[in-house]
Amino acid sequence: MFVDEVVIEVKGGDGGNGMTSFRREKFVAAGGPSGGDGGHGGNIVFTVDEGINTLLDFRERKFYQAEAGENGGSKNMHGKDGEDLLITVPPGTTVTDTKTGKVIADLVEDGQRVVIAEGGRGGRGNTRFKSSTRQAPKFSENGEPGQERKVKLELKLLADVGLVGYPSVGKSTIISKVSAAKPKIGAYHFTTLKPNLGVVKVGNYSSFVMADIPGLIEGAHSGVGLGDDFLRHIERTRVIIHVLDISGMEGRDPLDDFRRINDELRKFNEKLMERPQIIAANKMDLPQAEENLENLKEVLEKEGYEVYPISAVTGQGIDELIQRTDVLVKETPDFFEEDEEEEEVIIRGPQPGEEDDLFDIVEEGGIYRVVGDEIKRKVAMADLSTDDGLYHFLRMLKKLGVNDALRESGIKEGDTVNIEGLEFEYSE
Repeated sequence: MFVDEVVIEVKGGDGGNGMTSFRREKFVAAGGPSGGDGGHGGNIVFTVDEGINTLLDFRERKFYQAEAGENGGSKNMHGKDGEDLLITVPPGTTVTDTKTGKVIADLVEDGQRVVIAEGGRGGRGNTRFKSSTRQAPKFSENGEPGQERKVKLELKLLADVGLVGYPSVGKSTIISKVSAAKPKIGAYHFTTLKPNLGVVKVGNYSSFVMADIPGLIEGAHSGVGLGDDFLRHIERTRVIIHVLDISGMEGRDPLDDFRRINDELRKFNEKLMERPQIIAANKMDLPQAEENLENLKEVLEKEGYEVYPISAVTGQGIDELIQRTDVLVKETPDFFEEDEEEEEVIIRGPQPGEEDDLFDIVEEGGIYRVVGDEIKRKVAMADLSTDDGLYHFLRMLKKLGVNDALRESGIKEGDTVNIEGLEFEYSE
C-alpha cells in the first residue's frame, strides 16, 4: 500500500444574527419585542464515494466553508438555516485534526458520512430575552461562528497501474511526465530504491494511481536484487505497463528482456499473468529504435499484446498510452485475495470532551488577557452596540466564572482586562 496525504482547512457556516425589533401595529399602545432568531450555519460533511480513488482534487483547493445561516427577521421570523457542504472522499480516507493529532474519522464504506466541522448556532432574537423583569430587551445575539479546523487527509492507495521492467528503461521518467511525482532519475541501475507513486489525471473527470516499481532482475521473485518486497506492490494492480528499452543501448535484446521479466512475474505469482499487460516501447528517440520496434511488434502482437512506441524524454506516444491505460483500468476489476483479512475500521465523529477549557487568564505587562475558544465564541455572539447588550455580556462573564478567576490571578482595581480584543478597566 502507498499513502497519499493532504492538509486542508474547513469551516462550518456562521450562524445568522438574531433580530432586535418591536411590534409596531395600529391600535397597539406598546408592542412587545418581535425579533426572530438567526438560522444555523451549515455543517462540513465528509461522505465516501467509491467512484473516487485519489485525493488529487484537494491539492487544488485548500479551504472549504459551509453556507452561513440567514439573519432573523421582524415578527419573530426565523432566519433560514445554511446548507451543509458535502465533500466527497475516496474509501480508505483517514481524517486527523492537525491541532490535537486525534483521528476524527476513518471512512471506508460507500455512502458513509461524518460531520467534520459543525455550523454555528443562530443568534437569539430579542424576543428570547423577554422576562417578567425585562419587558422590552433592546438587544439580540449575534450568530455563533462556525467551527474551524485544519485537518490532514490520508489515503492508503492501491495502485491501479504498475510499471515494470529492467532498471534504467525509463519507468521513473514516464511517471514524472504523466503525474506530479518527482522521482530521482539517473542513468545508472537501481536509481529507484522504493516505489514511486503518481496520480495520473485523464481529462476532467478521470484519474488513476500509477506505481513505478523498482527495476527487476533475474531472481527477483526469490529476493535477488531489490527483491520480492517490491513485487508485492503490483499484486493488486489492475493493469501492468511493461516498459522496454527499444533502443537496445544497454546491449540487451528488448524481446529477451520482455520474456525474462514476465518469467519473474510468473514465478512470483501466476495470477499476475492474468492482468491486462500493455507494452511501452520506450526510447524511440534513439538510434536502432525503429528497427527493433518492427521485430518486437511482429512477435508480440501475434501473441495478443498491444505495443505502444513512446519516448518518455520527448513525450512521443505518451498520450495514446495513457488514454488506453485509462480504458483498461475502468474495464478491469479489482484483484483481491479472498483470504485476506480486512482491517477493522471505526467511524468516529467529533468526540465530547475534546474541546478546550472555557478560558485561561494570562498576565502580560500588567494587562490581564482572558483567552480561550469558549470566550472567543461568546464575544463573537455578544451584541455590544447597546447598553443592554453590554450588560448582558458582563453578566454572562460573571456566570462563567471570569470575575472570580481574575481575582484569583491577583488583579487589582484599575488594572486593564483584555477579552479577545475588548479592553476595559477592572472594577469590583
